[in-house]
Amino acid sequence: MTSVLYDAPGPKAKRRNLLYTVVFLVALGLALWWVLDTMAEKDQLASEKWSPFVTESEVWTTFLLPGLWETVKAAALALVIALPLGAILGIGRLSDHRWVRVPVGVVVEFFRAIPVLLLMMFAYAALVQFTDIESEIRPLYAVVTGLVLYNASVIAEIVRAGILSLPSGQTDAAKAIGMRKGEMMLYVLLPQAVTAMLPALVSQLVVIVKDTALGGALLGLSELLSQTRAITANYGANTIAALVVVSLIFILLNFALTTLASWLERRVRRAKKSTGAVVDLEVVDAGLGGPKV
Repeated sequence: MTSVLYDAPGPKAKRRNLLYTVVFLVALGLALWWVLDTMAEKDQLASEKWSPFVTESEVWTTFLLPGLWETVKAAALALVIALPLGAILGIGRLSDHRWVRVPVGVVVEFFRAIPVLLLMMFAYAALVQFTDIESEIRPLYAVVTGLVLYNASVIAEIVRAGILSLPSGQTDAAKAIGMRKGEMMLYVLLPQAVTAMLPALVSQLVVIVKDTALGGALLGLSELLSQTRAITANYGANTIAALVVVSLIFILLNFALTTLASWLERRVRRAKKSTGAVVDLEVVDAGLGGPKV
């Protein structure tokens, strides 16, 4: 039996796939056994290293939950600023005016090319040199600034690719009824491009949440990952346990965000007719362009 996309596996192929699956599961089980055995030899599975996360409420109220709040706050601030800024830059890259399109393109490519951690460090140094912001909140400002500069440039490419993915007939129809460029972008192109951009925007949201950990590692932001040092200092040498717990919290947080975004995407797609185009992050990263609208 064959389909349009592939040939259905025959008896030999099915047996071979089953064998590959069994070999993979055995290899995975051996790897997990080796990891657990090594941790046991290093006394990393001792109950006293893990019990504080169950028996000591202060671990959560003093360290983990405040750290989670700082992570969410930094990510939310960065997202709220980066989304509209990225949309403006993305539209600017599609401008018919060279004096708008070229400078915006330079700004986008410049900040896309710099690692986000370097942007955070530059922002922190600038805040120290040129502002009187209190040292307690300076790391938050630096982290948000770095996240905004980098992610706004990435979102700009997502917006540009989303608009360019629309059929050219949408632009022609808007021009035929006498719409100006601004009206066509605001009322025709952007609303339809939203459904194409959503998967890439969700992926970028997850990246923003994870990148807040960079500020905790080097700039002193009291986010979730940085709390592992305080937990280790107060509850013994349980670094592995603390990192595992923090990793699980990150996984649950990002899973919740992805689930919420997927639900929102389904609602949006049901509410309006989709063009069927979806923006892929690989296309955005490759900088593939198209004809200007």
